[in-house]
Amino acid sequence: MIVIVMGVTGAGKSTVGHLLAEQLGWPFADADDFHPPANVEKMRHGIPLTDVDRAPWLQRLRTQIATWIAAGKNVVLACSALKRTYRQALAAVPDVHFVYLKGSAALIAERLRLRHGHFAGQQILAGQFADLEEPEDEPEHAVTVNIASTPQEIVTGIRQKLGLA
Repeated sequence: MIVIVMGVTGAGKSTVGHLLAEQLGWPFADADDFHPPANVEKMRHGIPLTDVDRAPWLQRLRTQIATWIAAGKNVVLACSALKRTYRQALAAVPDVHFVYLKGSAALIAERLRLRHGHFAGQQILAGQFADLEEPEDEPEHAVTVNIASTPQEIVTGIRQKLGLA
């Protein structure tokens, strides 16, 4: 099973994803590591990525997901996956499940204000919310969790919703 922890920048994808992977004993991967350097530079300078920018990144991720599945690996992947078409590209097989970390713009903006050392900052948040197409449980194999709780409470909820408790 591949669990993709998704949402806008600052929603807690890496924090929640690491904790979930640790509890499950699964590897964790961050989709940011698959971006070409040009994308990282754009984000670092507050320039929103376009679908053209994201296309090679999504293809790399899809290939990696297919590789993990073919190898029988369970993996937690942190990935924004903001648009339905992105999620369709990533859902190589039914064994891909999305966990949408949902929170208000105000809460996430405050978290970004306090975060240091990450290339994506508060300046791209508005663009990400504009691009966001919230997932649906079916047919996207998605569950939604509110991020107002602690990371541990969020992970507990994810595990229950995915039957991984």
